Amino acid sequence: MTSKEIRESFKSFFASKEHKIVPSAPMVIKGDPTLMFTNAGMNQFKDVILGNAPIKYARVADSQKCLRVSGKHNDLEEVGHDTYHHTMFEMLGNWSFGDYFKKEAIEWAWEYLTEVLALDKNRLYVTVFEGSPSEGLSRDDEAAAYWEKYLPVDRIINGNKKDNFWEMGDTGPCGPCSEIHIDLRSDEERAKVDGLTLVNQSDPQVVEIWNLVFMQYNRKADKSLDPLPAKVIDTGMGFERLCMAVQGKTSNYDTDVFQTIIKALGALANTTYGEDVKKDIAMRVIADHVRTIAFSITDGQLPSNAKAGYVIRRILRRAVRYGYTFLDQHKSFMYKLLPALIETMGDAYPELIQQQTLIEKVMKEEEESFLRTLETGIKLLDKQIADAKVKGLTEISGVEAFTLYDTYGFPLDLTELILKENDMSVDEAGFKAEMQKQKDRARNAAAVETEDWVTLKDGDTEFVGYDFTECETEILRYRKVKQKNSEFYQIVLSRTPFYAEMGGQVGDSGWLVTDDETIEMSDTKRENNLAVHLSNKLPQDLTATFIARINLKNRTATECNHTATHLLHEGLREILGSHVEQKGSYVSPSVLRFDFSHFQKLTDKEIREVERYVTGKIRENIIREEMRHVPIAEAKEMGAMALFGEKYGEDVRVIRFGDSVELCGGTHISSTGRIGSFRIINESSIAAGIRRIEAITAEACEDYFYAQQDILTEVKSLFNNTPNLTQALRKFFEENAEMKKTVEEYVKEKTVQIKDALIKKKQVINGIDFYVLNGPFPAEVVKDIAFQIKGQFAANTAFVGATEYEGKPLLTVMLSDDLVKDQGLNASQLVRDAAKHIQGGGGGQPHFATAGGKNTEGLTKALNEIMEKIK
Repeated sequence: MTSKEIRESFKSFFASKEHKIVPSAPMVIKGDPTLMFTNAGMNQFKDVILGNAPIKYARVADSQKCLRVSGKHNDLEEVGHDTYHHTMFEMLGNWSFGDYFKKEAIEWAWEYLTEVLALDKNRLYVTVFEGSPSEGLSRDDEAAAYWEKYLPVDRIINGNKKDNFWEMGDTGPCGPCSEIHIDLRSDEERAKVDGLTLVNQSDPQVVEIWNLVFMQYNRKADKSLDPLPAKVIDTGMGFERLCMAVQGKTSNYDTDVFQTIIKALGALANTTYGEDVKKDIAMRVIADHVRTIAFSITDGQLPSNAKAGYVIRRILRRAVRYGYTFLDQHKSFMYKLLPALIETMGDAYPELIQQQTLIEKVMKEEEESFLRTLETGIKLLDKQIADAKVKGLTEISGVEAFTLYDTYGFPLDLTELILKENDMSVDEAGFKAEMQKQKDRARNAAAVETEDWVTLKDGDTEFVGYDFTECETEILRYRKVKQKNSEFYQIVLSRTPFYAEMGGQVGDSGWLVTDDETIEMSDTKRENNLAVHLSNKLPQDLTATFIARINLKNRTATECNHTATHLLHEGLREILGSHVEQKGSYVSPSVLRFDFSHFQKLTDKEIREVERYVTGKIRENIIREEMRHVPIAEAKEMGAMALFGEKYGEDVRVIRFGDSVELCGGTHISSTGRIGSFRIINESSIAAGIRRIEAITAEACEDYFYAQQDILTEVKSLFNNTPNLTQALRKFFEENAEMKKTVEEYVKEKTVQIKDALIKKKQVINGIDFYVLNGPFPAEVVKDIAFQIKGQFAANTAFVGATEYEGKPLLTVMLSDDLVKDQGLNASQLVRDAAKHIQGGGGGQPHFATAGGKNTEGLTKALNEIMEKIK
């Protein structure tokens, strides 16, 4: 079976078992502060499992694209070096939300593997949870009893809590699990060593392919376990490993999932997979990573220097580095592999085809950027090697190696490789210590401690913010949160007009009001589909009935900006072309930001046309049309665009302002006329093929115009309120240029005079001609004089400047070439040593160097030290 056939067979099998087959959620997660990426198939069902969303389908199955490169699940360093670890992978899964449980999950897993896929039953092993007496958990005898129908008892293995008790996180749903392992070794190897002894021992041919998780507990913050009200089945099977087993391969990379990409890479690099161990590792790394990068971009996550974007950039750079070092790829190449990826996965994931141009452009630009950085890093390492050899060292420090890693993307193994070629090594312990410091800093910065929720009333939150700006409400539950050095409370209300941050729109602020007190709500976040209100204090009476009232001024300003982004999107497509697609947005009371696909900078004319388009729509005063609970197919027929990387339900909300039709869950102004005015204040590039517009509306726009007008008025006053300011400025700049030219000529004359005076005061000490400059001179004048003297006197010449300008001291040393080569003098070392007297530092080249500082009082001491050393 091909990989495409295997994927479809899984979906068909569970469809026959009355499972709803749902599409994969985006790999890049939005709206969940606890996760950057989808790292398991259950992520998109998290709200259902937690009870924060209704159960739409009791049985579900899918193939989910996942990414594991951070946190608890981090396989990055293993990728490419073994046969079965990946960054991006597909996870086949089936779920039951309060419907069937262990019996059916085990029966169907066995049926699918042994009857549909016809895997050899004698090669299969299973593990069950052995129990944990300290937590009062007994062995999972129930699961073991079901497995005994299909397997001998000796192939049902007890597993410890680490391997066989699955937890969503430090808190939340959890339960025992049962893993299915397969032995893919040859008959001869199996005869020598029983596969039973190799389960969970990291043998590359005895691997786990399916994990059946039986969620039946909720882990609380105090680590205690409560039974879940509805038991959940959550299974996950590694698609790539399954293909390896079905296709009779001994490596995931030998399956058709990867071979198409690897062959295309071999043609690019003029090499054949399987001939060289190091090249093979590089090809596996690149084949894996190109999938991750492409899918991340389609899901809206571009490489960057922050959070999820940094993870993607790091993965891309890891692949580029392997290509550079082992496949001699010194120019961008990975983007050329995209057609091979599309050939393999384009049918299942058509977004790859639809966004091919964007993916290729982003990849190519990122590769070229890093290759320049890589060259710089190699030069820096070469210098460190040279400096170490001069000092007689055979090792560079861990701090230097970590700088290469952190700043230039050099993994430790690349540094070690280059050092080995120079018969040197690295202080690995020092490197690890620096790495640990960075991890500790990151962990401390992100550390969040949450107490258990205190429940006052059962129930769900009703959001009324589309229709009301205040309402009566009660507190359902609350908890205290500690983050860094602050403490605050999260409050869940029974009814709320507060919009919880989502889709680029910031959360509402406002107040909880009773007759006795007013509690400020600083923000509203969305966590696990809950609207969570943030406050620095709790009400005195938690059981009271409150008025929840939003900050109407901020909400209105935000709505003006949000509606303007819809008009802006429409205007960009109208003026630039239908290739424009939204890639991100941010709307707050003060500003709007809109990211979109476009491959060149907007001209001033285009920006003006877009502004005119939007302001034209504002003047039309188009009334908002809002349609709730529209079937997604019907919404698309209306022309509403679905954004890549967004997960939509079967029913959606549609917002229409005339020709602008968008799927949107945010709040909007009632008519475009209320926006008042609109101006683009910045247009820039944020990634290859992605532009960003920042704009303002309404009151912020008025303030901007007033500020511009005030500047203009002030400038006019400087020119005696001339009626023709442009002409006056042009004349001013022309006169300024003439005066600058005159001053430069004067300085040049004066510099020659100073130089001639220095020559007359020349000191000859030990055969060296000293030219010493003191006084208030700008740095460029001092440098000019120094080079003039060197040009005039080629040998036995030392220029020393101990000058100050505008209160800042400056040391300058210029040495003739013979003093550097024959006498071993070094201007850079001289100024560095003497700079302590002026409380500063500096450096340069052996023949010319400077140092600045803070203390002019120390210039005389610094000068004397330099003179003595030269003597």
